[in-house]
Amino acid sequence: MVTIGGIIVCLLIAALDIAAAILGIQAEGSQNPGNLSECREPSQDAFRRGLGAIAMLVIAHILINLFGGCLCTCCEEFERSSSTKQISMVCLVSTWIVVSVGFLTLVIGTMSNSKSRSSCGLIHLHFLSVGGILCFLHALLCAAYYVSSSAAKDEAAKDEAASPIPLTVVPHES
Repeated sequence: MVTIGGIIVCLLIAALDIAAAILGIQAEGSQNPGNLSECREPSQDAFRRGLGAIAMLVIAHILINLFGGCLCTCCEEFERSSSTKQISMVCLVSTWIVVSVGFLTLVIGTMSNSKSRSSCGLIHLHFLSVGGILCFLHALLCAAYYVSSSAAKDEAAKDEAASPIPLTVVPHES
């Protein structure tokens, strides 16, 4: 069931992830030097934007885990569970993988702008832009997770309401 609250949650998380992605990509652009002497000096603008991207990615991930809920499933149950619940679990695991890699790339890119350095090695690996792209991917996976998680919860509620209550028959002694 689609609710206004669900749409607002998805839009909020997508907005945070997209803002994080834009900040990460802008941070990459603001750190690229024109010559070799510039790359040895830290870019405070890139550092601030990188920190902003990290903060927004973490907040978005916390929110999706709070609003998406927990559909706990162990290995044996996963194979027997409905396809909606399986999709939800795959999306949840995928969001954790993407947020972990995205977080690490943003941290590495941001920390390379925290102090002066003797070489420009980390700048040319584009950690901040890769982290920004992973923020976009995180937004898509979070939306898929929220929708599938909500559908799985609705499905579980319908199954619970439809299941008959077992009656126990007590034999009568005469």
